[in-house]
Amino acid sequence: MGSKYTKRYTEEFKRDAIALVDSSGKTVTAVARELGISSESLRGWYRRAKADRSEGAPGELSSAEREELKRLRRENREQQQTIEILKKATAFFVKENDR
Repeated sequence: MGSKYTKRYTEEFKRDAIALVDSSGKTVTAVARELGISSESLRGWYRRAKADRSEGAPGELSSAEREELKRLRRENREQQQTIEILKKATAFFVKENDR
């Protein structure tokens, strides 16, 4: 069973691990084993770094694009909530006016 604790790695460690994969010619799994980290973690960092360098798979978002998408989705959700409130207020005042 997995640990309840998730280890956090610094950005510097991640950059160094990615650079090691690029420069060593070893597989992601081999480098991860040497560093004592999960190969899936390193694979994710490596994939994200490639996307940030525009070397990723077609349609893969860079970190900046992912952050912008997250911000836009949050904004959209807030605006939808505002619209719903305004619709309810409008309906309330229309009823009040009819009295």
